[in-house]
Amino acid sequence: MNRLLKSPAKSRFYLIAAAATGGAATITFHYRNPNHSSSTFLNGVVRSSRALFTVTRNVVDYKYSLHGLLPDSDEYEVELSKVNLRSARRTLKLCETNRGFYVKAGQFAAAVRQVPKEYSLTLSSLRDQVHPCQFNLIKEVLVENLGPNFSDVFVSFDEQPIAAASIAQVHHAVMKGHGEVAVKVQYPGLESHMKFDFATMNVLSKTIAWFFPEYRFGWLVEAFANSVVTELDFIQEAKHTERMGENFRNNKMVEVPRIYWDHTTRQVLTMQFCEGKKVNDLEFLKLNGISPVKVAKVLAEVCAEMIFVHGFLHGDLHPGNILVSPKGNGRFSLVLLDHGICKQLDENFRENYCQLWKALIFMDSNKIQQIGDQFGAGKYSRFFPVIFTGRPINSKSALGRGMSAEEKKILRQELKSLKMEDVSSFMESLPPDFLSVLRTDGLLRSLISNLGASQQARLLAYAKYAMHSLYLRSNATSGFKMQATFTRFRNGVKYIQLRLILELLGLFSWIEGKRGVFTQLLQHIHYSISNYLKSLLPLSRILIV
Repeated sequence: MNRLLKSPAKSRFYLIAAAATGGAATITFHYRNPNHSSSTFLNGVVRSSRALFTVTRNVVDYKYSLHGLLPDSDEYEVELSKVNLRSARRTLKLCETNRGFYVKAGQFAAAVRQVPKEYSLTLSSLRDQVHPCQFNLIKEVLVENLGPNFSDVFVSFDEQPIAAASIAQVHHAVMKGHGEVAVKVQYPGLESHMKFDFATMNVLSKTIAWFFPEYRFGWLVEAFANSVVTELDFIQEAKHTERMGENFRNNKMVEVPRIYWDHTTRQVLTMQFCEGKKVNDLEFLKLNGISPVKVAKVLAEVCAEMIFVHGFLHGDLHPGNILVSPKGNGRFSLVLLDHGICKQLDENFRENYCQLWKALIFMDSNKIQQIGDQFGAGKYSRFFPVIFTGRPINSKSALGRGMSAEEKKILRQELKSLKMEDVSSFMESLPPDFLSVLRTDGLLRSLISNLGASQQARLLAYAKYAMHSLYLRSNATSGFKMQATFTRFRNGVKYIQLRLILELLGLFSWIEGKRGVFTQLLQHIHYSISNYLKSLLPLSRILIV
């Protein structure tokens, strides 16, 4: 193998075409030879036993700590929060110890807003706790997939990875005839662990549901399993990457790495190497004169376009998978990485979801309930406005304006009557596409908050692209010439009406954001006029005399 070169100077910053995670390295991967089935089986038994012990401790803690407390009492709520936190910390320790898919499962759960907040906050630390695999094991995967002479393809190949995630790590390399590339290599032995770990998680979720019928997380395990199966196939990820690039080919604000198919397999993915930094690196944005609020608005529009127009959704939009590439003078583009978890939305779902947002914008409660019934949400449809726009279903507040004090009081009373059984039933009733959209929406909300922007940026982007998609579809499906002309006219009027509403909301949002500037300006004008009038006093006295 050619001499492996060290990484470029530390002063350079990188944009890598894979799931990047930073922070302290606190988890180390130790893999056994996947060819030794007995070792794999023994390792699986140990991991499963450890998981069973953790879940048993959690179940006992819940049963003992909540025994005798009335579910509707304040004491119950306080104690439940404490137990949730203790159990979440035990679960975090389990994920850190078992590694592999358990880390991935913890990351997946942390991004779902419908799990108790103590779990999502505690497990979110898993994104920054993955240590890379030893290169001698990575080299075995490279040789197995690219052949024993794979090193002849590269002018240099850095042994030290530039990013490590839960199922793969990325190395910087220089490829003959193509320049710098990012090579994503899957950790060895993952597929042999997968079935064992998924079976364990499925059994544990059923065990929890047996002890606590209201806590049913089978929907979460199923969603996680479906996403990871696809993520382990790098050929599928490469196809997703190319499709995402094609979808945004006319959008100068979005970049997607190019794929090098001759050096891509199920376990090795070779892509274009670019430069940039994580989307939530505020210091980096400041140094390059880039507005974090503008980044948030562009990101919201990118997500909205995926959901409402393309119907093809990036399912793992955490900060390591969205990077900012500076273009000078405060300009930038967003680079979308790691397309292992992508979701093709059902066309009927996409159209209904657009209709749902139209109803949310105009607060059409009857339409919201009707669409909710189509989604299978039933009586829980009344909470769609709260989930997505922060308003109760009968709110009089404008989009993005939140709730009045009276509305908050009424909503608190309604939510207090909800049990975990209701949350479980609600999540089980929703189609898989809805769960994917909810997860992406949760990740987007978090990023927007980290960037210091208002959630109104997200609401306006969703409203804009939902209505745009409905407008395009209605025009495309018009029938006879006269009917088509009338339909286009009617839809055009509705679309212009909505755009005027959105522009006004955007203007109000801009004015609100500039309120401090306007206040300072008025104060400055007042101060200048006062000084001017004071300067005239001596002259007025002379004239009076």
